[in-house]
Amino acid sequence: MSDSHPWNLNLGRHPSPDEVSFDLERTLSSVVALQSRVPDDAFTAPILGTEREGQGVVISDDGMVLTIGYLVTEAENVWLIDNHGGAHAAHVVGYDQETGFGLVQALGVLNLPAMPLGNSAEISTGDSLIVAGQGGREAAINTQVISVREFAGSWEYVLDSAIFTVPAHPRWSGAAVIDWSGHLVGIGSLYIQQAAGDDDEIDGNMIVPIDLLKPILQEIKDSGGRRRAARPWLGMTTAEAENHLVVAGIAEGGPAMRAGVEPGDMVLGVDGEEISGLSTLFRKIWSLGDAGVMVPLTLHRDSQVLSVRVESAARADFLKKPQVN
Repeated sequence: MSDSHPWNLNLGRHPSPDEVSFDLERTLSSVVALQSRVPDDAFTAPILGTEREGQGVVISDDGMVLTIGYLVTEAENVWLIDNHGGAHAAHVVGYDQETGFGLVQALGVLNLPAMPLGNSAEISTGDSLIVAGQGGREAAINTQVISVREFAGSWEYVLDSAIFTVPAHPRWSGAAVIDWSGHLVGIGSLYIQQAAGDDDEIDGNMIVPIDLLKPILQEIKDSGGRRRAARPWLGMTTAEAENHLVVAGIAEGGPAMRAGVEPGDMVLGVDGEEISGLSTLFRKIWSLGDAGVMVPLTLHRDSQVLSVRVESAARADFLKKPQVN
């Protein structure tokens, strides 16, 4: 256990005001429930659904709320529910595909405190944190950091230093991750069975570190996302299976589908280089250039080795844009 936390940790239990040095009730009141509605014809609707529910955190006095991006991607209606049951309409400000963060803005006055941003770089294995959903102490649990490590997601996503906490919070999507000083150090993203990063199945959550937000926060506010050129995206869900990389799914109408990639194909290499591991695959693709660059893939299909050239695209070009209110 790290020496950097001041309270005795009771894993999985609700935090007590006596355990912390900050105003626990006030801090937890910054966490809101979030409900969004996505059009039936949205690009992400078949995968993520049209009605999404999760959590968000008020991070500014003017009602800006931080959440996990998949809850609000392509959303046309957003509602925020506070700890007293008050419902507040909001609109999507933007989201960042590289980190996974999303921002929404309340359309009226929330009258909720903003949670200050902390420093996730200071978080290490063994530290105690609070993971909180909307609902006060009853929706918050004491957790412990079981690992801080690279994370690669099958949907063309990599974090250099994701935070993994145990036990798992039942409402992890967009949940606030709070440090020993009452600051926001991350946003809940996923439920993970191998939270320790080894073969042991330990239920936990993957947390997106808050430090990733700071350099891009103003860009998302101003432009709905990053201003720089997008990474190349193939629209290809890839899974690791028995030390192989297997195409598990293809985005309808996406670059990989147009190039003839098929589910079940095994990815052997990129641009003539043999590839093993999801993060290596994605980093190699991204190293070739910006969105639009041609990506040469070596595939194995039906006992044959194939060479396929995929003209990459920007993922955002396939998504409905946030509506300015």
